[in-house]
Amino acid sequence: MKKIPVYCMPGLAASSSIFERIDLSKETFEVILLEWEIPLPEETLVNYARRMSLKVEHPNPVLIGVSFGGILVQEMATFLKPFRVIIISSVKSNLEFPRRMKVAKTTKAYKLIPTSLILNVENLAKFSFGDKIKSRLKLYEKFLSVRDIGYLDWAIEQIILWERTVVDANVIHIHGDQDDVFPVKYLSNYIVVPGGNHAMILFRFRWLNEHLPEIILHGKK
Repeated sequence: MKKIPVYCMPGLAASSSIFERIDLSKETFEVILLEWEIPLPEETLVNYARRMSLKVEHPNPVLIGVSFGGILVQEMATFLKPFRVIIISSVKSNLEFPRRMKVAKTTKAYKLIPTSLILNVENLAKFSFGDKIKSRLKLYEKFLSVRDIGYLDWAIEQIILWERTVVDANVIHIHGDQDDVFPVKYLSNYIVVPGGNHAMILFRFRWLNEHLPEIILHGKK
């Protein structure tokens, strides 16, 4: 049987090692891990997505993205013909952003974030994975590999200014009910993971390993 190609895009500033606990059958799936590239000067999210889509070498792939990676794979999908687009701990449009992010866009407050201060692992972990991190810093230090100021400035702006308002009905959304970055009260039409926080790709991997194959194969929502 021909294997199903599954491309995995990590979250903000994270490396593909965040997927190391995800265990999909090697008989059924071929997993390809993507990494963040440093954006080109003045590169838009759409152009970045076009560039990243060139790394997809299979027709009709499955695209899985976590957090900001979920936003990116939705943009990549416009340049590909994916079999499935699955987002984890992410959002389907800017209408699902929490109020603080909408305010940041209106006031341009995101431009005031001293990105250099985010570069220490504790702040970067809070920024990428949420607040509940005190006992997990060593773990996050392993997974947060992109500490380039230019990338962080770009990524923060691309998230806040993301223009998508119309949800792609084909996107499958998996989300934890304890997510403090994208709270579920702002979301609709998602598969809930009980007890899952924004870093559930690391801590609810057993649920994902149990359910992802079925979701990929049959698109269960």
